[in-house]
Amino acid sequence: MENEPDFVKQQKKYPRVRNAYQEKETLLRQRLQDAGLSFDNIHILITAYKQEESLTVYAKAPKDSVYKKITTYRICARSGRLGPKRRQGDLQVPEGLYHISHFNPASNYHLSLMINYPNRSDRLKSKASNLGGSICIHGNCVTIGCLPMTDNHIKEIYLYAVQARQNGQKNIPVYIFPFKFSDKNVVRYRETYKAYPDLLDFWDNLRSGHDLFIKDLKELNVSVDRLGNYLFAK
Repeated sequence: MENEPDFVKQQKKYPRVRNAYQEKETLLRQRLQDAGLSFDNIHILITAYKQEESLTVYAKAPKDSVYKKITTYRICARSGRLGPKRRQGDLQVPEGLYHISHFNPASNYHLSLMINYPNRSDRLKSKASNLGGSICIHGNCVTIGCLPMTDNHIKEIYLYAVQARQNGQKNIPVYIFPFKFSDKNVVRYRETYKAYPDLLDFWDNLRSGHDLFIKDLKELNVSVDRLGNYLFAK
């Protein structure tokens, strides 16, 4: 995979990105150094849990396969309820396995990282004619289906992503889960949502990927079957 040596330079053409580097670069360099990593040589992976309102950045050297947890942020606000996004206007935050598809250094919400919703699974699972889109990890603290992180924290998350892209990571994984799949939580939500077997089946499918990632801390090798279910190759 080819590096993009000019990506940081391109991003720094924008005042908010330059400001983010001025404010946060020293902090991020130290944080990664403490984890045995270099700010100038990382790939990243992001996980988010809707119920716990938490987003975690993992990082590794590009040559490595196992990620290290770097830092966890609180998601500032959430719209909708537990369950995937299936149509335009449902206010839902997506649930599923995505990647960053676009960097917006001049976002209405300070800085934003768009994810590739709807993905193939979403399109196969939804019956809606319009599934919506423009779902981002962004600044500020307002949302209709996105993950708002505050302007302060999006600066850090955005810079991690810029540095990863600089190092050739074309598809930065973003895994969004409804809740932490502990045995206690699974029992609780199975009871709460027992009238929605399709939703429980979807969560069971997501849990397979979640548990595999948590066990190995490696990017998931994901495909999608004809029904929109995720398949995980080891």
